[in-house]
Amino acid sequence: MKLLILNTLLLTSSVNCFGLTTLTTLHTNTPPSSLSAIANPSRSLPFLSPPSKLDGSMIGDFGFDPMGLSEIQADLTYARWAELKHGRICMLAVLGMVTQEYGPFGSGWHVPGEHFSNMGDPFGAVSSVGFEGNAQIFLAIACIELTNFDKHYDGGEPGDIGWDWLGLLSGKSKEEVDRVKLQELVHCRLGMIAFMGASVQTLIFHQPLLG
Repeated sequence: MKLLILNTLLLTSSVNCFGLTTLTTLHTNTPPSSLSAIANPSRSLPFLSPPSKLDGSMIGDFGFDPMGLSEIQADLTYARWAELKHGRICMLAVLGMVTQEYGPFGSGWHVPGEHFSNMGDPFGAVSSVGFEGNAQIFLAIACIELTNFDKHYDGGEPGDIGWDWLGLLSGKSKEEVDRVKLQELVHCRLGMIAFMGASVQTLIFHQPLLG
């Protein structure tokens, strides 16, 4: 688990180092000979050219697409919707897995009842709660999806489902809102990586998430 945490920290440092570096800084600090053959280097991988669709116009676009997935996407807005959804779910999942297993001072938090007492195996807990518990979860997900399904195609802001009851974005300038959106997107990406690592840790090595 220590190796997983170290890799996550290194990945986060790489995102901050490469993702938030401007092209001006790259050209200033990099010897001319190393980028002489690349007219428009990627912000995240300066030794490669970014795909044509990743022109930097979208928030969080650092030109990172070594597999060329953006080339097969007809609409990057729809892809951003998918990225934000998966990222938000993974952030909630990682928080739930850690809370269920440890809770405050290692006590573990769960809903009262024998069906919800499986704290050592996050994936085993899915079967422990039975049909009724899982049906409630899927019903809640279905309601959220059905009420926001058409927003994927109406040209609106990706990820905006109207949930800002605390008014966290009210009164903020466009620059401040863009900064918050970038923060969420970076955390979404880190959450997906963390969930993948937690899944490997649990399903393959059968070890506690935090050691």
